[in-house]
Amino acid sequence: MNIYDIAELAGVSIATVSRVVNDSPKVSEKTKEKVRRIMEEHHYTPNVFARGLGLNSMKTVGIICPDVSDAYMASAVAHLEKSLRCYGYDCILYCSGYAYEDKVEAVSLILQKRIDALILVGSNYAGDGGDQATEYIRSAAREIPVFLLNGYVRAPEVYCILADNYQAVYDAVTDLIEDGRKRILFLHDSTSYSALEKLRGYEEALGDNGFPVPDELKVFVRNNIEMVQSRLQEIFREKMPDFDAVVASDDGLAVGAVKYVRSKNLRIPEDVSIIGYNNSELSICCEPELSSIDSRGKELCETAVEYMMHYLSGHPIRHKKVVPCRLVKRNTTNF
Repeated sequence: MNIYDIAELAGVSIATVSRVVNDSPKVSEKTKEKVRRIMEEHHYTPNVFARGLGLNSMKTVGIICPDVSDAYMASAVAHLEKSLRCYGYDCILYCSGYAYEDKVEAVSLILQKRIDALILVGSNYAGDGGDQATEYIRSAAREIPVFLLNGYVRAPEVYCILADNYQAVYDAVTDLIEDGRKRILFLHDSTSYSALEKLRGYEEALGDNGFPVPDELKVFVRNNIEMVQSRLQEIFREKMPDFDAVVASDDGLAVGAVKYVRSKNLRIPEDVSIIGYNNSELSICCEPELSSIDSRGKELCETAVEYMMHYLSGHPIRHKKVVPCRLVKRNTTNF
């Protein structure tokens, strides 16, 4: 019997149970009596997590990301740490890697620390969003609230803060079509929730505008500039590229496309328009400078922390919050 079970039996949130444990004045006497009765009936002894979620907060949040050497992850961790510090909270950081077993182990280890809540950075933790791939997240949420950054899991006490990747790619592809582009290549490197939403935006934008969605224009390739060049060389061999635009799920992929297109002596954006994703430093380090979708990582992190503070203060929050992206237009597009 754990705090999640008690909350379910009482018909309240785990935060309410923890406030009953701490005799918080924010909970009515009627609710306190009901929760206490259920705890007594089931011989429930509150653990440190239940106590920490109430008045006697441990003022510490766990953060797990796959790889802090990744520029996007490093930036997200920095924004989260800064935002948490503004509320007087410390953080504990674990780097899990990308393997499923390593992610499960990292979550298990960090739950042994005295933390008020857990933030998982990146859609990789959600996998494809299926129950089997995300059971470790659901299990963690039975102990403490889990905030998932840019991934989606439908479960009690899991709160998802997402960039609107679907709409961003849908709009970018539609802009290219309105600019006269007819063969739009999509480069992607992952099957995570975020990546699948980008792919869905690409496919539905083509379909809604009356264009086919040919498999040969959906290229899965490792996010490495040289690998992208090599893969495109392999696909098109000695012939000229059979596309007039590129949308990539990451700036690294898009820069690889820029270098490949230039190696074919094609003009950018006159012959081929290219759009990247994340608006990273890479977008202004290449020539020509790259148009890129800004996934607004800073705003995502600040929103996640703000929501967490509302939750820990006893206020209700929505299960999912979607933050709109924006296209930053530079020299690889001319619309």
